[in-house]
Amino acid sequence: MSTEKLKKNGSGKCPVMHGSLTKAEQSPTAAWWPKSLNLDILHQHDTKTNPLPGFDYKKEVKKLNFKALKKDLLKLMTDSQDWWPADLGTYSGLFVRMAWHSAGTYRIADGRGGSGTGNHRFSPLDSWPDNTNLDKARRLLWPIKKKYGNRLSWADLMILAGNMAYEHAGLKTYGFSFGRVDIWHPEKDVYWGSEREWLQDKRYPNKEDRTSLENPLAAVVMGLIYVNPQGVDGKPDPLKTAHDVRETFARMAMNDVETCALTVGGHSIGRAHGNGDAAKLRAEPAAAEIYEQGLGWNQENGLGKYQVTSGLEGAWTTNPDKWNYEYLDLLLNYEWELKKSPAGAYQWEPIGLEEHKKPKDLENPNIRHNPMMTDADMAMKMDPEYRKITEKFYKNPKYLDEQFSRAWFKLTHRDLGSKKNYIGPWVPKEDLIWQDPVPALKKKYNVDKVKKLIVASKLSTQELITTAFDSARTYRRTDKRGGANGARIRLLPQKNWEANEPTKLKKVLKVLEDIAKKTGASVADTIILGGVVALEKAIKKAGSKVKVPFRSGRGDASQDQTDIDSFKVLEPVHDAFRNYVKKDYVVMPEELMLERASLMGLSAKEMVCLIGGMRVLGANFDDTKHGVFTDKVGALTNDFFIHITDMKYSWKPTGKNSYDIIERKSNKVKFTATRADLVLGSNSILRSYAEVYAQDDNKEKFIKDFVEVWTKIMNADLPKLN
Repeated sequence: MSTEKLKKNGSGKCPVMHGSLTKAEQSPTAAWWPKSLNLDILHQHDTKTNPLPGFDYKKEVKKLNFKALKKDLLKLMTDSQDWWPADLGTYSGLFVRMAWHSAGTYRIADGRGGSGTGNHRFSPLDSWPDNTNLDKARRLLWPIKKKYGNRLSWADLMILAGNMAYEHAGLKTYGFSFGRVDIWHPEKDVYWGSEREWLQDKRYPNKEDRTSLENPLAAVVMGLIYVNPQGVDGKPDPLKTAHDVRETFARMAMNDVETCALTVGGHSIGRAHGNGDAAKLRAEPAAAEIYEQGLGWNQENGLGKYQVTSGLEGAWTTNPDKWNYEYLDLLLNYEWELKKSPAGAYQWEPIGLEEHKKPKDLENPNIRHNPMMTDADMAMKMDPEYRKITEKFYKNPKYLDEQFSRAWFKLTHRDLGSKKNYIGPWVPKEDLIWQDPVPALKKKYNVDKVKKLIVASKLSTQELITTAFDSARTYRRTDKRGGANGARIRLLPQKNWEANEPTKLKKVLKVLEDIAKKTGASVADTIILGGVVALEKAIKKAGSKVKVPFRSGRGDASQDQTDIDSFKVLEPVHDAFRNYVKKDYVVMPEELMLERASLMGLSAKEMVCLIGGMRVLGANFDDTKHGVFTDKVGALTNDFFIHITDMKYSWKPTGKNSYDIIERKSNKVKFTATRADLVLGSNSILRSYAEVYAQDDNKEKFIKDFVEVWTKIMNADLPKLN
């Protein structure tokens, strides 16, 4: 599916999450030093928090009894519980909503959110107003999780339950992959917004321009997954809502057809709950009393037909427990008027609907009520472009089935990365462009021959190091996109990115592509081998014999296998490792540094080590001398750390992001630096790592640590070796 309508970075004013600087409410020291750099983003998910150390989920999940699991989930759909009864005898709508809201937080700007970690179990997501009563859905799944244990993650289970819900309702789903690994405490690095109150509209610099939504956010307000179901700012206006829907879904990598299909298909089963007083709901899970045992939003007589969830009340279709095409019939063939639910929420209801088309009461099948639609549903009818798509779905129901099943699969699998990460018997065979497909390397080649030809090519250490690093650095652990595999650095859009220095890159690639052709190696492997050759030369020049490991197996993607619009969001507009910032941003370069290190999956120690090594290798963008604290450029020495910690220098600002490093004795400028350099000496934690590498007894340790982190980056997008 083409993604030509995907949006870029919203307003474009800030390319990263906010909040890397410590806030007063995050740390007891912040009230004293509010500008202190907060390194928590690099220290989350410590192994000490994992109750299953050494457990290889991706290996163990393959041992599941998949048929039995599917059978148990389908049985659960109609196993109504007294403590939380099923609507019309089925939990299918509830489980679809749980899966949707688990996956629906994904956003393309930084790849964060989504269903890949099971983060829906933790705050703030477990307590968002938009997730009201989804805590009940997870508790209903507990017997399944208990039975299958460690071999079934919560992350996989929540999405699979949504898939089985659709199959139970009668839809043939496109497929499913296992492989989502659970985390064990909330994600500290996800910026959900700066608001301190739910549902407050504060993330638009220009409220009239809905594309000005603060980057990297996708939802319109704090506490919602997408848009306000009652309308923009809670004021019904389907045409205005259409703008919000289009923008927020584009930020989740969905085009108009996919957005419309998800809206139609998502509301073809299930119902909304608002038959009561929302003010009587007790606190959300994170604020609930201890005796609530982790459940929230409880109320007296709040079961069955008297639930309050979204506040809207009613089903979208006549038979909300079945997959059919009633939604389109009701939406397109009837006029709708604005009403209010018993809970006081705005909703749309049909005018003059025949009695037999009204959905049945949850308790008394002899009573029928009007169906309802949200403002977003009405946008599918009133927005001209969405209207064309819904009419096409109405005329060709099989087209809806196909588009929805594919869009649902994309929604629930977007953050799993490429198909090599997929596991299980229900993985579709088709390669989809949003999976960033890469052909497998079919030929064997002589690695030593490739290395010898690279040495003979006379390409410089700097050229080989920067090309390899630029190829690999795009990988982000959040949605497992980017990286060296595929050699997309030679394709659009990457070959023209400013950060990749296109003119130099073109020269280096021509040489490496010729070597790959002569030896049968992939260009991707050849690029990484170029880095190996250069690094081993730099290590030898530093007087060490440490070897650089290499893993082969990368393939070369074609331009046709590369979605240009989708890849635009991976452009590095800042990179402290190459001392590059495209332009001035709201946040400081050191905060940008933490953001990139976090996306690359680096610890604070690894980040410090990598920066120091890249500087002495001369790997700066545009060959600038900032931070190159050595007289032996191209040798992998610990000179950077020696000089950043040496008190024979003083430091003087010369611009917003430039500094002179002056010898106290001669009063002459010895080096120049940026904030990304000096923060390694000014921040007490980062300095402690820099001091380790500056010590006389740790010269060899620095080289070994640099090789380790370098190899980690080069291999980040390859499957882990068992």
